[in-house]
Amino acid sequence: MDRFDVCVRGAGIVGKSLALSLARQGLQVALVPEGGPRPAGPGAGEDVRAYALNAVSVDLLERLKVWDALPPHSKTAVHDMHVEGDAPGAGVDFSAWEQRVDELAWIVDAAVLERQLADALRFAPHLTIVDAGRTGPRAALVALCEGKASATRDALGVRMQRHDYGHRAIATRLVADTGHLNRARQWFRAPDVLALLPLDTPEPGRSWALVWSVPGERADALLALDGPAFEAALIEATGGACGSLRLTAERSAWPLMLARADAWCGPGWVLLGDAAHVVHPLSGQGLNLGLADVVTLARVIEQRESWRGLGDERLLRRYARERATPTWAMARLTDGLLHLFSSPQPGMQELRNRGLTLVNQLAPVKRWLVSRALGS
Repeated sequence: MDRFDVCVRGAGIVGKSLALSLARQGLQVALVPEGGPRPAGPGAGEDVRAYALNAVSVDLLERLKVWDALPPHSKTAVHDMHVEGDAPGAGVDFSAWEQRVDELAWIVDAAVLERQLADALRFAPHLTIVDAGRTGPRAALVALCEGKASATRDALGVRMQRHDYGHRAIATRLVADTGHLNRARQWFRAPDVLALLPLDTPEPGRSWALVWSVPGERADALLALDGPAFEAALIEATGGACGSLRLTAERSAWPLMLARADAWCGPGWVLLGDAAHVVHPLSGQGLNLGLADVVTLARVIEQRESWRGLGDERLLRRYARERATPTWAMARLTDGLLHLFSSPQPGMQELRNRGLTLVNQLAPVKRWLVSRALGS
């Protein structure tokens, strides 16, 4: 086919999900797998990422017939979450029971989710995977899901406003000698943020995914450590709260930033996911924002007037307007939390730890925070 309704550039999780969503509407979709699905940086080996998916993201994957096809060990429900400050007793506890939901989130193995989406593409009608090496196919609408380094976005002259944090995220997989009990744990303290997310692979009930945001020099030092020394540093950082931790995978790292494109759409083109916005991973909401983009754009396209073309800029602005506030709010929240908890000033330290303790005592505030994380 020489011409398609939609050309999706970028075959990461967001790009694949969008291609599947639009093909299910009967649109002729071309998927160009350029830009690469992985953000972990050059030289990365195995994919050690894990994502915390909210209810909106899970619902999308269910409708795409992907969620139920995931192996049980690749997705782990989070029933509780503990956030700890940098003072004794300062922290917040969240529970699914308290919030009257089945789970706070699902932790999903990124590599397995990528593979399951790729399998779904093979059986999707109206969808053609186009060789990335050839000139892009003609289409009424080009959807850019190439990630934060999108070359097509840059070629359109769209500026990406960036703020580099000077931090890097270190990710890996671990096994503990105690069970995770479906509880996620996070430590906020100057100047780093550390998260351990419960997994059921490689060992059910005792595996963790690590995401550790640290200043660049500290990241280099941690990455240079051998396995036992890194494990010791991690146990010191967590205070032994998860018991003894053993590395089961390589370590991967990438730079962290806050970024937002000046424009999210134009005549015949639209941005989604990291091509449009990038936030700090401390809230675990980056992929959720991208999949919410997919849900919104697919709905806007499905509900368009019969006479309106797919590339009509006024149509695409409906999507951009609807997504502007949620992404802006999450960017401000993550950026504000990072600056609050990265400050070494004694006054700020006391303020943030008192704040954590106060939030833990205010059920309405906790419900509001959970509702934002769940995407509701």
